[in-house]
Amino acid sequence: MSDDPIRPRMPRRGQLPFALIFTGLSLILLLQIGRQTTWAEGTELFAQPRFWPAVALIGMVGFGALHIWHLPRRRWHREDTFEAIKWLRVLEYLGWFLVYVWIVPVIGYLPASILFAPALTWRLGYRSKAMLGLSAGFAVAVVVLFKSVLQVRIPGGAVYEYLPDALRSFFILNF
Repeated sequence: MSDDPIRPRMPRRGQLPFALIFTGLSLILLLQIGRQTTWAEGTELFAQPRFWPAVALIGMVGFGALHIWHLPRRRWHREDTFEAIKWLRVLEYLGWFLVYVWIVPVIGYLPASILFAPALTWRLGYRSKAMLGLSAGFAVAVVVLFKSVLQVRIPGGAVYEYLPDALRSFFILNF
């Protein structure tokens, strides 16, 4: 244990990548503020649509820079790379979600949900038949809840166009 009460021994990996990414993204947003917000003529300073977002972004950039400046070590180490790779692994699930959103209009909400819920369950490491069946049942329950109970209007899949008329309208309304 460290005797220094101000800086206890804690893992330092990932602090530099976090600070750099946070400050960089904040700076990009701050540079875009002129395009994304307006300045209303004849309005008080604190009521301006641009004022409070600008205050927040200036604070984010400033405090991010201070974080970088006060880091105990400001050099990139191997541990920082490993930590950043761990953070990037979550982008895989963004890919899963984007494929799901892309495939729903093609095959329909129910088939896509029944396909993706067990696939994600398998990906997470739950590979027993019970877990895969439970995830498929969950997908059906979610579709029933959204389409029937909550009456959320989700467009039918393009494959529904190949069904007979009566069956097509039933599938569009319910699945």
